[in-house]
Order: sequence, then C-alpha cells, then structure tokens
Amino acid sequence: MEKVLDILHDGHAEDSVSAGDSTSDHDDGDLLFGSDNDYMRPLESDDEGPSTPQTDTTPMQRGCPAHPASAPLPLLSSSDSDSPQERQPRRKGKPPQKTSSKRGRGGSGKRGRGGSTTPAVRDEEEEEEERWHNRQEEDKKPAPFRFKPARIPGPTFDTTLSWSPLALFQLFFSNSVVNTIISNTNAHAAKRQQAGKKFKWEVLTVDGFYTFLAVIIFHGLVTVHNFADYWRKTSPYNFSFPRDKITRGRFEAILWSLHLSNPTEDEENERKKTTGEYDRLFKIKPLYSELVTACKAHFHPRQNLSIDERMVASKARIRMKQYMKDKPTKWGYKLFVLADSSIAYTWNFFVYTGKSVSTTGHGLSYTAVMDLLPFAALGGGYTVYTDNFYTSPALVQDLAKKFIGCCGAIRRNSIGFPKTEANDLPKDAERGDLRWMRRRNLLFVKWMDTREVSMCSSVHEAFTGQTVRRRVKEAGVWQVRSVPVPDAVVDYNHSMGGVDLSDALIGYYSVSHKTMKWYKTFFYHFVDIAVVNSFLLHKELLELRNPTQTKPYTQKTFREQLLKEMVAFAEGSAATPPPASAPTTCMPIYYASEDKQIRKHCKRCLNAGIPRVKTAVYCRKCQVPLCLSAKNNCFKRWHDNL
Repeated sequence: MEKVLDILHDGHAEDSVSAGDSTSDHDDGDLLFGSDNDYMRPLESDDEGPSTPQTDTTPMQRGCPAHPASAPLPLLSSSDSDSPQERQPRRKGKPPQKTSSKRGRGGSGKRGRGGSTTPAVRDEEEEEEERWHNRQEEDKKPAPFRFKPARIPGPTFDTTLSWSPLALFQLFFSNSVVNTIISNTNAHAAKRQQAGKKFKWEVLTVDGFYTFLAVIIFHGLVTVHNFADYWRKTSPYNFSFPRDKITRGRFEAILWSLHLSNPTEDEENERKKTTGEYDRLFKIKPLYSELVTACKAHFHPRQNLSIDERMVASKARIRMKQYMKDKPTKWGYKLFVLADSSIAYTWNFFVYTGKSVSTTGHGLSYTAVMDLLPFAALGGGYTVYTDNFYTSPALVQDLAKKFIGCCGAIRRNSIGFPKTEANDLPKDAERGDLRWMRRRNLLFVKWMDTREVSMCSSVHEAFTGQTVRRRVKEAGVWQVRSVPVPDAVVDYNHSMGGVDLSDALIGYYSVSHKTMKWYKTFFYHFVDIAVVNSFLLHKELLELRNPTQTKPYTQKTFREQLLKEMVAFAEGSAATPPPASAPTTCMPIYYASEDKQIRKHCKRCLNAGIPRVKTAVYCRKCQVPLCLSAKNNCFKRWHDNL
C-alpha cells in the first residue's frame, strides 16, 4: 500500500507542477483541466456511507488541478476511519469529466508540454464564443490608414502645356514603340515575300503607319462588315476617307504584314516551345510591356482602386483563350486590370496565360491582386475594392500589413469566413436586415437585399445609419422606402465599378475586328486602351485648368479630332529613312523555303509579253522576281532601265 501511495503521490506531484507552470500564462478564467491521474481514484463502495460535504470548494472540485502550495495531495483511503477532511470523495453517480483523446501531458486537447493552448485551439475556442451582432449593437471603426501616395495623384506630366489628342496618344504609343513596330512589320513583310506570298510591298514609314492607325480608329467610329467597303464608290459606302489618303491595296498590305515582335526572335522563341523558357506572349511583348509602363508613368491614381477581370473577345484556337459564363464577352483572352475608381483610368494590367504553379502558396485570386499592386510605386493608404472571386480574409489581412485597405464581396465558403450560426441572419429576413462580426481589424457583414450579400472589409464600421432606396412589397403592394445598408456596401457600390466603366468606354467605339492572328487582337485592344486613357487625361487637364469655362471633348469628338491630327501628322511629316533592318541596295536573292523550291514569273518577261518564264531569284530591295542566268539576265536589264 505504501508503494501505491508513493506512486500516486509522485504522479500527482508531477501533474501539479506541470499544471502550475501552465497557469502562469492564463488568468483564473482560463485555468487548465486536471491531468488524467486525477481520475485514477476509486469510487467509494456503497457500504462506506455518505461522506460529509465540503463547504470550501477545492480546485479539484472546480475541475482544476491542485497547486502544490495551495492544497494537500489527496491520499488513497485505507479504512472507514478516514475523516472527510483527509480525502475528497466524488459524488455518487456522477461520472468523471471526460478528456479529449488528443491530450498531451497537460490533459487538454492539442496542448503541448506544460499544458499551454496552441493558437489553433484558441481560434476554435474564439470561434465557438463569437456570434453575429445586429445593427442596434455598436461597432468600433478601425483606425484608418494614412494616405501617403508615392506621387501626387493625377496627371504626372507638365499640365501647364497645351496637350492635343495626338500628343496625349503619343504618351502611350511613343516614337520608340512606333519605330519598333515599323521595323518589325517591314521585316515580316520581307519574310512573307520570301515565303512566296504575292503582294505589292513598299517600305513602311512613320507617315504610312499613322495613316494606317487613322483608318483603324475610323473603323471604330464608322463600322462596316468588311474593310474593303471603305473604298467602294457606290452608295451608301461613298466615303471620301480613307479612299483619298491611302489605297485599299496599301492598307491591306500593311494589315497583313503587321507584326509587333522581331520575326527572327520569334523563331528562336518557337524553338523553346517545349521548355520552361518559352514565352507565350512574346509576339506582343514590345508593345505590351511599353504600354503597361506608360499607363503607370503618366498618371497616379487616387485613393480608391478597383480590381476586376476584362475579356477581349476572340474565338481563336489558342491555349490562352478563356471562358467566363458571367461576362458579356464569354469567350476570349482574360486580362486582370487595376483601375482608378474615380475616372476609370486603366493603371495596370496583365494578360492571363493559363494555369501555372503558384510560388506564394495561394491561389490565382490572391496572386492576381498582389501582382497588380506595386506597393513601392503606389504608396500607402489606398483602399482596394474587389469582387467575391478575389476577396478572402488572408488577402485582406496581408494587404493591411502593407498599409493597404481592402473591401469586397466574399463567398461564405471562403476559408476564414465565420461559420457560427449564433444570432445568424435568418432565411426569411426582411430587406435591410443585417448581421456583423468583427475579428480584430476584419469586419464581416451579412446584409439582406434581394438576396443575402456578404462583405469583408478592413476599413469600415459595421453600420452608421445609412439607408438606400429599395422597392419593398407591403400588404401586396410594391412601395419604395428606405432600408438600412452597411457602410461597406455603400462604398463598394460606389467604387467597385472602375474596371467596368473602363470596359464600357472601350466598347463604345472599339477598333477591334475579326482577325486570324491572336497578336493582332491584342494590338487592337492596346490601341483602345491608349485612346481611352488619352481621353481621360484630356478631361483631367481641363478640370485642372478651368473646370467651369472650357467644355471637354466627348469620347466621340475626341476620337474624331485624334483621327484628323493623325492624318495631318502623316502628311506633314517627312518620310523617315527605312529602318536598319530594311535592305537599301539591289541584290539578287533566292526565294527561301524549307519544303520546296519556289519559282515565280519573271517581272520583266511578263512586261515583254512572255508569261511562262519562271525564276527563283528576286531583288531584295525592289522585291521583284527577275531572271538571272548566262543566257537571260533580266536582273541587269531591269535595273539598267530604272
């Protein structure tokens, strides 16, 4: 018996020390439960009689381990003569408190050595205690982030100068970008002719490119089903422009040969198609990267931003094409866009190329927002509005760590969204009923409109008494009355539409049309972005100078004026010398083809009435097939007569 007493005494002493160590981290309300050794005492048999109740409740009766300094260790009873003060019997018929199957030495679920509660258990306990609050209960608004933009919001260029529509457009289509497109288009045209394509080609210059751009913008104002209709002379297609400025053959030659990237570098990139170095967007990179840089350089956004997807319509058979059933444009290329909520200026965007391995451990919705926010270039104190595809408690928390507020609709099955049903919004709630819950700086709101709306925000108070007008059916009659609305919903409806407004501005006079090449689809969309951003900058300039005197252009009149200035610029600009990649001397070149030898009818023989003479040689500058042999040297005779 003495050995048994020693063993039990040692076990209780060890558990008491362990529990005593753990109580240093908890207050009286968080005392840990006793160890499993407390439940090793045998219950008294029925013949021992009832025990005298204790007036002073011991820690063991409260469900807590006894501290070695506060209570004597209980001993196993050896006879009926033991007094009630020497032992603490359990109540008859009351089973001991059950412990979790996942307890450690401290005797509580998911606790480590010493009995301290892990963060996961604390979160579970907090989630069990939390409940939804109604609008009568007051909420404390979190401290707002100090708005510290990296630059002064608004246009970043010299606003004291006079900026024409063409000058604003050239902020996005700079001279370097235009010269790159011209050089690559000339190189691609030469490559097409070497491959046997039959078309007349003249070296493209700056004036020719701007005339081509003017026709593209004209297509957004006056739409026809076929570009060839612009050159028809019969009614109702009797247009003076573009017929008076550029021929149909010249326009189609530029349109067919239009290329944004270097053809030689394209071939090198295609060889890497099965490797990780392959770039799917290589054919649009020269214009794509420059346009994104220009959008961020010439305007700094104001405090409220919105992030959303944008679809560029296309039915091309390409891997990048996406399907979004809830968008007006369901098939096409997906762009993730960040826009200024106040004027719908497209400030940053990137093209989604398909699934990829995430390096952040989060999904696409999280990484898309983080990629669109260059925190150093943007500054702090901004508020980002997102829809339920992007919003998650993890995103809102991580943005708050970078001093960026976030507010957005959230899906109720998102990880971290409260699952408690205590005082939850009932299914038959009336319009305007709301529930809210706060976890540190995160606010979760449920509001009943035509259906239940869930929001998450780090910058809002739950409810401050704002209302909104809604049609409500009362006594069988539809009436308009004011219903309560959370602050987060009001600001979300006001600021979330930045990207949607930008899409609408682009869609009114879009230059996009059907094409067989995916990179040309992006070229048309990039022209739309440049024109719309230029138009928005034009409005900003007039508001800064004289907001009440001069009326700004509408988008339609802005595009009309831009078209006129492009035509005048093309006519007034001197023909620039051909780019370095274009040939400047006449040299005989063989038609190159990997599959077969290409031969074409000799141009000089055709002019002389001999139609059946073919040759594999052409002049690299004149782009004309000519005979070159010992008996018939049309190449020499052709150039002698020039």
